[in-house]
Amino acid sequence: MSLYTKKAAVTITCNKRLTPYLEQEVKELGFQVEETFVTGVRIYASVNECIRLNLNLRCASQVLYSLKQFEARDADEIYRELHTYPWETLIPADGYFSITSNVQNETINNSMFANLRVKDAIIDRMREKHGRRPSTGAELSGSVIHLFWKNEQAEIFVDTSGDSLARHGYRKIPGRAPMLEALAAATILATQWDRKSPFINPMCGSGTVAIEAALVATNSRPGLFRSNYAFMHLIGYDEAVYQEERGRLENQITEAPGLRIIATDLSPQAIENARKNARAAGVDDMITFAVCDFASTEVPQDAGGVVYMNPEYGLRLGEIQALEDTYGRIGDFMKQQCKGYFGYIFTGNLDLAKKIGLKAKRRIEFYTSTIDCRLLEYELYAGSKR
Repeated sequence: MSLYTKKAAVTITCNKRLTPYLEQEVKELGFQVEETFVTGVRIYASVNECIRLNLNLRCASQVLYSLKQFEARDADEIYRELHTYPWETLIPADGYFSITSNVQNETINNSMFANLRVKDAIIDRMREKHGRRPSTGAELSGSVIHLFWKNEQAEIFVDTSGDSLARHGYRKIPGRAPMLEALAAATILATQWDRKSPFINPMCGSGTVAIEAALVATNSRPGLFRSNYAFMHLIGYDEAVYQEERGRLENQITEAPGLRIIATDLSPQAIENARKNARAAGVDDMITFAVCDFASTEVPQDAGGVVYMNPEYGLRLGEIQALEDTYGRIGDFMKQQCKGYFGYIFTGNLDLAKKIGLKAKRRIEFYTSTIDCRLLEYELYAGSKR
């Protein structure tokens, strides 16, 4: 039976702390989640179903289809176990493949050595069966095999994604310290936004948050912006299945009449970059961009909605001192100009967040790169709290 129709364990990975939002997405696609862990979820699916997952998921990184689990004490046992697998039924003899890995084994101090033994096993097997071998390299542009090896437990996967799904593919100009698209999408899913009321994004930078908000509101999926996945390079790939799924993405896009998304930044270059990125994502007509100080951002009154800001965190003492005033002004802006809205601050500096002078209703945990962050939620009452 082809992997494209045979169900097996599938691990869908994500960045740390995105699992709740990834799990929500997977369930909405109709899959039953068997297990959740810090950096992903596990389900049962065929590779054809993995195609659907790859095209739809906003918060995922990789979709890994399990081929085999086994015990291995050292890299030679990895080689022996994988040399027996029928790679000739999976990877074209004239194709190209890459190896990735997550290795925690005391006999290995460089995961590249484990990758090499996986590659050797595949190539030797292919030479024996075909008399020739596929090409290999680090670029994830063909089929991809992934090794997970912890202590003496190993599992080998087909990575059906290739390049990370966390980068959604529309952003041409990342700008300074850009937020990863998957993280931006997850933080939006974590808010109280109803996808109809205004979404206000001062300090928008290269526009990622505003663009992801427009994509979420119109049910536009990341698969619309990408044309190459690792599943396309396996034996048995059926282009018709992919095209059907791709067509489904286009058919499920919805209109958002009257929706206002407003994105501002003090930097003219940032706004120019944001406009270009929004154009590439096909949502430039949905977002009103403006160059201004955040406190001058238009906030439609009596409309409710969300105000979302991602100010700088400050890495050095001088920067932090300069930002204290900025965070104080953010608090004033929210209290005075955003009444009736939910306010959100995404920050990696909780000491600076205290300068906002508002009590957070929720503190939602995230990571950006290696920085421990919070999405702080403020309910900005239009009148008295009562």
